[in-house]
Amino acid sequence: MSVSRAEFWDGQAAGYDRTTAFLEPRLLAPARRWVADRVSGSTLEVGVGTGANLPYYADRATDVTLSDVSPAMLRAAGARAAALGLPVRMVPGDAAHLDLPSGSFDTVVCTFAMCCVDDELAVLRELARVLRPGGQLLVADHVESSARLGRGVQRVLDAVTPQSAGEHHRRRPVLLLDRAGLTLTEREASRWRLVERFAATR
Repeated sequence: MSVSRAEFWDGQAAGYDRTTAFLEPRLLAPARRWVADRVSGSTLEVGVGTGANLPYYADRATDVTLSDVSPAMLRAAGARAAALGLPVRMVPGDAAHLDLPSGSFDTVVCTFAMCCVDDELAVLRELARVLRPGGQLLVADHVESSARLGRGVQRVLDAVTPQSAGEHHRRRPVLLLDRAGLTLTEREASRWRLVERFAATR
């Protein structure tokens, strides 16, 4: 029996933070800080996972809405928010079809989740839709490496990663911004472009 993407990530939720513990301080946390430094106002985070970004921007957002396709991940993020004393609204669902009104948020955050969506362009367009005019989309993800060896490793990872995870290691959502109706305002990358982060606006 095939497992849906939501079911796969439900199964990962309890141990996800332990699984990523080695990479967190070395590769993920710098991108989280970069994103958090740019958060302001009413904030939506999609693909929130276990809420690892929340400690970085909890004191910067005026109100926070969290969304994830995995109910178990969303519950974990809610628990982390509660531990931080951060009131949040939780909206389960697919990032390409958010049950939220247009032009609702000053900031939309998406980190290490665009690699797992079915259609990254559809998600970017949806995130643009819920942004207020002049609002800011903040994205960080592992993307196609600038190094030949890195791309080789990523091809292997694409081949062996369970299909139900929906994960892709060689995407670069920054290249789709024009088609999504967004304008790039800032971009940085880690060494060998293993992680790329960018800000964009409507």
